[in-house]
This record gives sequence, C-alpha cells and structure tokens, in this order.
Amino acid sequence: MPLQKVHFAEEVPEVFRASLQAIRRELEVPAEFPAEVVEAAVRAAANPRLPELDRTDIEFVTIDPPDSMDLDQALHIERAGDGFTVHYAIADVAAWVQPGDPIDVEARKRGETLYAPDKRTPLHPPELSEGAASLLPDKVVPALLWTLQVDSSGEGTEVDVRRALVRSRAKLNYAGVQKDLDAGTAPESLQLLREVGLLREQRERERGGVNLPIPDQEVVTSNGEWTLEFRAQLPVEGWNAQISLLTGMAAAHLMMNGKIGILRTLPDSQDGVRHRLENTAKALSIPWPDGMSYAEFIHTLDAKIPAHAAMLAACTVLFRGAGYTAFADTVPEQPEHAAMKAPYAHVTAPLRRLVDRWTGEICLALCAGEEVPAWVRESMNDLPKIMEECDRKANAYERAIVGMVEAGLVADQVGQEFDGVITDVDERDSRRGIVVLSDVAVEGRVTGDNPLPLGQPVRVRLTEADIAKRLVAFSLVQ
Repeated sequence: MPLQKVHFAEEVPEVFRASLQAIRRELEVPAEFPAEVVEAAVRAAANPRLPELDRTDIEFVTIDPPDSMDLDQALHIERAGDGFTVHYAIADVAAWVQPGDPIDVEARKRGETLYAPDKRTPLHPPELSEGAASLLPDKVVPALLWTLQVDSSGEGTEVDVRRALVRSRAKLNYAGVQKDLDAGTAPESLQLLREVGLLREQRERERGGVNLPIPDQEVVTSNGEWTLEFRAQLPVEGWNAQISLLTGMAAAHLMMNGKIGILRTLPDSQDGVRHRLENTAKALSIPWPDGMSYAEFIHTLDAKIPAHAAMLAACTVLFRGAGYTAFADTVPEQPEHAAMKAPYAHVTAPLRRLVDRWTGEICLALCAGEEVPAWVRESMNDLPKIMEECDRKANAYERAIVGMVEAGLVADQVGQEFDGVITDVDERDSRRGIVVLSDVAVEGRVTGDNPLPLGQPVRVRLTEADIAKRLVAFSLVQ
C-alpha cells in the first residue's frame, strides 16, 4: 500500500518529537542495530560476491529524492527498432547478505524501512544500505540486471534478469531531471523515460489500473501557526514509477510461468470502501459522477490542487487488504493485484523491503533455467506473514504520525466550529462516526445525539485535539 510521508519545513518542534518517540515505543520500532549486526555489515561490505558479467558499459543513472542514499535502482533506456530496451539495475543484496547471518536475521525482524519526519529506520545497516550495496555514482557494484523489451505501444514483450557488475554515472533527483526534460536538455535515455512512461500510463488507464501519486505532506510554520501543505509528484516521478511497475509485472509473469514465486496480491475493494471515498470526495467538493470507476475518478485528480491531494491521500484505503501469496508447483487461482488489474510482484527495492531479496533470487534462477536456491524454497512460505506484519506496523506508524500532525494543526482551536461531511458511521452505534473538515485536511471522530447523516454536510465543534494521543474529536452541532 502507498504510504503518506510527512515532512516538516523547519526543525521538528519538541512537542512533536516527544510524540514521535512515544509512537516508536508503542509500536516497538527498532532503534539502533545490534553491535553484531553492524560488525557483520562491515565484514560483508569488504567481501561481496562478485559476478563474472561486466556491464559497466551501460550508462546507468539513479533518480531519487536529493537526500536519498539507499539507492536501489539505476536506469538506462535505448531505442530498439520501433520499441525500446529498458535496462534496470537493482541492488544485489544477496551479494552481501547470506542466509542465517546476523544481517539476515535482523532484516527478517524489521521487514522494511520505516519513515518518520525526524528519522528513518532502515532495513539494513547503513554500512550496506547507504554504502557498499547502494548504487551510488562512480562505483562498480554487483546488481541484478533486468533487461526488458518494450514494444511501440508500451507493452513488455521479453524479460531477462542476471547478475552483473554495473556503474551508475550520476545521482540525479526528480526536480533536476524534470527541469532538464522541460528544457529539452535531458540526455536521450531520460527523454525515452518520458516516452516509455507516458505509454505505460496509457496502458494502465486502458486496463483500468490505479497507481496512486501520493503527495508528500509538509508542515509549514507561518506567523506562529502550522498549516499542512501537499507536494504534488512531478511527472517524472510517475514515469520512473512506471518502470518499477513494468519490472514487477514482468517478474510476476516469470514466476507464474515457472510455477514458483511470491506475488503481491489485492482482492477487489468492497462497496463500503467506495461509499466512504465518495463521501470524502463530497466533503472536499470534488465531483464523482455516477458510474465512474475508481480508476477513472483517480485519473481526474490533480495533486497540485490541495483538495485533490487530500483526496489522493484518502484513496490509500483502496490498497488496504493487500498481501503476499507464496506458491510452488501450482499458480494461485486469483493472482491479480486488483488495483493494478494485473499480476504483480515486488522486486525493485531490496535495500528497503525484505521480500524483494527472495523474489529477485527466484527470477534469476528461472531466467537461467536453474533450480531456485534451497534457502529460498525453504523459507519463502514464511515471507507473506513476515511482510504482512511489517506492513501493519508501517501503516500503523503512518496513521499515528498523520494523526499527530492533524491534532497539532487544530490544537489551539478547541471549542471552535467547522464545516465538514460525515464520511463513515459506526455500524454498532450510528451516533458515532468520522467527519472530514471541508477547509482543513483533517479528519476525526464525531459524535451526535442522533444518528449521523452519512455523506451529508454538517457543522461540528472541536472538542479535543491531543497531540500526544494523536486524537481529534468533534461533536455534531445540532
């Protein structure tokens, strides 16, 4: 599921710092790495498993936020007839981490990298994730080299993955790449990223898929008051994401054809989810015509418009219920990811997500016509449970942080009245539910003396806004 990321334009205020520490204690978010894990990482960094194939001739670049150091992916695209060849290098974590070693044991406990406004809790020690295993520029490193053939319509036609030595030429950031593309000064590979990205976005619309461009949230302080602003994704972020999705779909087909793998799956959303989102759209004054599907509606949203950005954040509920399905010998009956409208697997972020190390090894073996490594076969059935537990923690972490920030936005307005819309009503007590405010990107619990009018505009009074409890509560104004 996509996660909202909250940033602070200035230093995180002390009141939020204390709450963030409390959230980490409650959710048992790990602090520092144990000494034996760090020692193992230092040893591994000095002794990687190096492949024979050398593809340092490919002019890879990475595109990430400017402060990122855990670089999983490097890209190069070239024309191939009327289509394209996409080279996608993915960090080869298995070149540094061995099954059962201290790094592996600790990673299985963590599952994925967690993000908060004041710190990042990495999956692997920085000695690897931000150093030896990261695809930093001008460094020869082992990687999983995916080669994907894409036709003129944007459809993937062939895939190969193998271990290779690669070297990134530059550590680029989204804003800089977008500026160069807009100015017409970007190198051909990045111009082709735009071309392939646009084709893949069209393919996504045609199959009814959804890829949420979740905007980052930033808390801005002005004249002593806090406001929450949304940063819309740049077009190049969407095009770059399409390459990752293309690779994940190719991996899923590889594993399904080989009858062994781990898929990322999502059942179709229930009607109740749609009703809630329709009510949220109403609260934000965004039209959602009758008969328009989720995918069609989401493609009408412009994240540069604050109300639309808030709607996109609310739409992350569509991805709740996503899980992992491990299989061997028999392909699952329902392999599709409902939001993607296609089979899909996570393979492109092994520095930040545990399961990608397993799926990468499976795809390598299938492409080479070899047996999947014994350690992968023996442990792959454990991965769905590990990852689902980690996803729950990550989602709880995100919700707690967003709740903390929302409480902070209105903490000095207890007793004041606001306009909003009831977006959800408790099935056990229709006098309780959720309200979304019309003018501020805040939702909270609401109670009334009578059944709440689901989907209707209401006037509410703020009764509580507690940063420490991450609680915002309202009462219905009769």
